[in-house]
This record gives sequence, structure tokens and C-alpha cells, in this order.
Amino acid sequence: MLAQTTTTVETARWFRTYAARPQARVRLVCFPHAGGSAAAFRELSGRLPASVELTAVQYPGRQDRYGEPPAPDMDTLATTIAAAVEPLLDRPVAFFGHSLGATVAFETARRLSSRHRPALRHLFASARRAPAVPNQGPDIGRDDASVLAYVRGLGGTGAALLEDEDLREMALPVLRADFRLVDTYRYSPGAPLLCPITAVVGAEDDACRPDHARRWAECTAAGFDLRVLPGGHFYPETHPAELTELLTGTLGVPAA
Repeated sequence: MLAQTTTTVETARWFRTYAARPQARVRLVCFPHAGGSAAAFRELSGRLPASVELTAVQYPGRQDRYGEPPAPDMDTLATTIAAAVEPLLDRPVAFFGHSLGATVAFETARRLSSRHRPALRHLFASARRAPAVPNQGPDIGRDDASVLAYVRGLGGTGAALLEDEDLREMALPVLRADFRLVDTYRYSPGAPLLCPITAVVGAEDDACRPDHARRWAECTAAGFDLRVLPGGHFYPETHPAELTELLTGTLGVPAA
């Protein structure tokens, strides 16, 4: 009983559900980008039909977890999330990870598979190079200006918020910690996932081109698809309708 209570507390600490749908057929667990928070998926949550409940991961070090230290490495982060997500596996579950979040989602899925949990229904790897393809990021050993320039180059509403000095000072430690996860991550080949993978890239995203994403096919034994949507690295912000249509169509649920 104590172990179950502890897990439930951890689940509440790690996940945010903006539109509870107890009767939903599918739960979509979303993993944010570097510097991002669970709130990045609030709008998408409202766009999805009643048959899909979106639950977003809240990494430590941001928003209501601002006082907590960031995860030291990818292994620690994915292992902790895999344990915390178990109570949410009470129905078919799909993972959607954007940018850094795609790698976190993939590594979390690998750990669930190793625990002999039911296979995920689907993994969506968004705006992220395949694990076997080296990812590029800013040189976090340089000054803050280089980190900020890299983030501004990717675009998105988060980059615009960094123009505010107070928000910038709060965001920089989180950005550096997340980019450190990218720098230190090393893909270890292993058993492929038993769920299909859909890689999604923005047509104007130079950070993740289709040829970077195709090798996600190596990570699954259950089928692979590559989709290119309009927009840049943050296409979910600029073209949410196209993303919603892709998600509902792939998951086989009626659109809202």
C-alpha cells in the first residue's frame, strides 16, 4: 500500500492533465522540448477530441517545480518518468515527444518495455533527429549569448519570451540543464520498440530534416512513418490543426 501511494504521489508530481477525460479511449502522454514545460501542450489538449486525454510531463526546474534541481542525465530522467507513469497505463497509451522530448519519450518507452509492461500504442517523435544521428545544440560552455542565439534561431513563443530580462534569468539555468542532457546523451542500441513510430518534422526546420528523422525506423519492429508538416521547428504552435489531424488519424479516433 505504501509503495502504491508513493507511486501515485510521484505521478501527480510529474504529470499535468489540463482537460480530464475519464472515459477517453486513448491517453496521449506528451514530453516537452528543451526549456519547455507541460503548459506547452495546453492548447493541443483542448483541440483533441473527447476520446483522447492528453497528459503532459512536467520536468523539474520549471513552473510549479521551479525549486527542484533539474535531472542530471537522460538515464535518470527517463527511469524516473517510467516509474511515475505506470498508474497512467490503465488504458491504451501513446507518447508524443517534441524536440528533446522525443528522446526522453523514446528512452522512457524503452524502460517500460524492459519492465514487461504492455507495449505503447504509438510513439510520435517530433522535430528530433533519430537517436543514432548526432543532435546539434548550442555550446553550453560558452556565454549565455550563444545559448540565447541558438534558441532564438529555432523560433517559437518561448524564444520571444526570452526578450524579457526577468524571464530570461529564470529560463537560462533550465535551458543550460536541458542542453546538457542533449550533450551527454549517448544512444545505446538495443531491442526495438514493439509499437509503431511516426517521425514528424516541420518542412522549414533546418535543425531536423527528413533525412535526419528517417532512421527512427531502426528503433521499432512494428512499422514506421515519416510525416512532414508545414512550419519550422515549432510547427505545433504555428500549425496546430495539421498536427491534431495527424494525431487523431494515426491513433484511429474520430476528430473533434
